[in-house]
Amino acid sequence: MVSNGGDDLTDADLWSRVGNHDPAAFRLVFERHSEAVYNHCFRRTASWSSAQDLTSAVFLEAWRRRRDVRLSEGSILPWLLAVANNACRNRDRSLRRQRRLLAKLPAAMITPDLADEVAGRIDDERAMSRVLEVWSQLTAPEQDVFALCVWAQLSYAEAAVALAVPIGTVRSRLSRARDHLRALTVTSVIDVAGSPVRAIPQLERDGTRYE
Repeated sequence: MVSNGGDDLTDADLWSRVGNHDPAAFRLVFERHSEAVYNHCFRRTASWSSAQDLTSAVFLEAWRRRRDVRLSEGSILPWLLAVANNACRNRDRSLRRQRRLLAKLPAAMITPDLADEVAGRIDDERAMSRVLEVWSQLTAPEQDVFALCVWAQLSYAEAAVALAVPIGTVRSRLSRARDHLRALTVTSVIDVAGSPVRAIPQLERDGTRYE
């Protein structure tokens, strides 16, 4: 039984209970890290709805593989983001087509009576789509390390654990990624363009049974 909302428990504490088949502990891990995963998935896909679906998939995978999870300095977030990277890559083919269609939508299609939240999400997606047009020209390893270190702001050590590579490899890949981006555009634009963040909507978690 988890008391006091789990605020006094570390990820390691919670995950040891998850490993013993404790759905309440898993729910607390979800509440602690779901927004970070959600925003990371958005930056990889430029779609808030896809990010929501992918976030659900990431945590379902975490539950299924709960005995295989590796924490980094007591945090499960790097592992979750590594799973998110793989999930996003598996969706890339269909998402590229969606981004091309989104980019072709005229601004006039956003009617004035739409809620500000909806219009804001569309603006975010348009901006992120333009960023990804450049970012997608990086190699897959460069994309992963850039997304983790720059957009998700993981340390080199955390990214190394997430990607299962040495810290030196993380540093060299990030350096190459920045060099490639400089050759394509203004790197600082890509660095900050992943900044749109939003609170995660109510996911379909209430009806999901973690058993």
